[in-house]
Amino acid sequence: MKKVYIIILLITGTITTMHAQKKWTLKECVDYALENNIAIKQAQLDKESSEIDKKEAIGGFLPTLNASTSHSWNIGLNTNVTTGVLQNQTTQNTSAGLSMNVTLFDGLQNVNRLHRANLTLLANQYQLDDMKDNTSLQVVQSFLQILFNKESLKVLRLQIEVTKKELKRTQELVDEGVLAQGEISEIEANIATQEQQIVNAENTLRISKISLAQLLLITDYDTFDIEEGNYAIPKTTIMNNSPKQIFEKSLEVRNDVKISETNIEIAEYDLKLARGQRYPTLTGFYSFNTRANNLDIFAGTIPNSEMPFREIGFVEGTGESVLGPNLVTLTKKSDPLFDQFRANKGNSFGLQLNIPIFTGFRISNGIKRSKIAIERAKYNLDQTKNNLEATVNQAYNDAKGALKAYEAAEKTLTARRIAHDYSTARFNEGVMNSFDFSQSKQRLEAAESDVIRTKYDYIFRLKILEFYFGLPLTELN
Repeated sequence: MKKVYIIILLITGTITTMHAQKKWTLKECVDYALENNIAIKQAQLDKESSEIDKKEAIGGFLPTLNASTSHSWNIGLNTNVTTGVLQNQTTQNTSAGLSMNVTLFDGLQNVNRLHRANLTLLANQYQLDDMKDNTSLQVVQSFLQILFNKESLKVLRLQIEVTKKELKRTQELVDEGVLAQGEISEIEANIATQEQQIVNAENTLRISKISLAQLLLITDYDTFDIEEGNYAIPKTTIMNNSPKQIFEKSLEVRNDVKISETNIEIAEYDLKLARGQRYPTLTGFYSFNTRANNLDIFAGTIPNSEMPFREIGFVEGTGESVLGPNLVTLTKKSDPLFDQFRANKGNSFGLQLNIPIFTGFRISNGIKRSKIAIERAKYNLDQTKNNLEATVNQAYNDAKGALKAYEAAEKTLTARRIAHDYSTARFNEGVMNSFDFSQSKQRLEAAESDVIRTKYDYIFRLKILEFYFGLPLTELN
């Protein structure tokens, strides 16, 4: 038993370690977010609901069939339907029926309702796809932010190592009498500042990881991490297109445009449905009914053997009694239940025509509202296109600006490195003091950070343009 326990602990530890060592790729992050995002799940439910609405619209073409049955007890003083005499008795009655209705014509409302259901299903699919696209873009942005923070932290750690080496070199120059003792204090202050920057960078990195983990609905923040890589500027031809070309392409692929276009069609079918209420409705119906009870059945009459005759009146004037036959009613027990059902069955069928004449302006007002809804949907489409065009142009300009900023940052870094090399040589020779050397080094560090920032900003701006051009977002290179 002890060995089994140890084995279980080892397996559990191995699984935990593997989970802790997992590095999430961008594709894994996007796929996981699309599978677990709550908003996407809700959109999926909306789509499933519209599928039910479509089935309901199809059902409008089919006849309705209903069955009914009842059984009742009557206790107390009731008229005997056989003898016509009031008497205390308990009677039971059973009835059953089957009815069917089918709409033969309703102003094409069933047809239009089915078309509308198909469009609603399509609109919900576009809504689901649009939500997936936006979620993917959020994941890409969070993923790139983590990469930026990681590289920034690496640069800071390399910089502090260089500064510590400079401190050691300065101490040697001080010992040799080349530099004064006060030069060491300036470098030590720089090391303290860099250590603080590293702490802040570590916190920023952790926060960015938590943000992505929350987007993926992952709560294990301590072990969550992404796969690192040497992500260069991606090779893309997206910038070869003009903003107008990108906008025209986005009109074909963007789901928010498709949603607005579909909403116009839905509104048009709502108008057809509203107008269809003006037409008569023709319905066919059929019903089957039968019944049974437990009352005795009338079987005939016979003379009363004890008193064959009974007084039924008097002769006017003489007062002489008038006698008539005294008959006794004969009954027998009711037939079996199903025999009564067969004997008492009946059928009815026919057509019913309903013609709307006056409905308190309900139909006419419904038509007017539908026309307004169509105009509103058209305006929404125009607004969506205008917003998209403005967004594409802004994204294009942002990408161009990000590229220029990245190229300028690289040129600045090259110049800062040359200047810093020159300052390092002068500092080692004792010609430059530690303060001026520190200023040169800080300018180099700022240039290195600026290259990282502009690089990932440019990558993200390119991904946004590709997003509007309909290209996949799961690859960075």
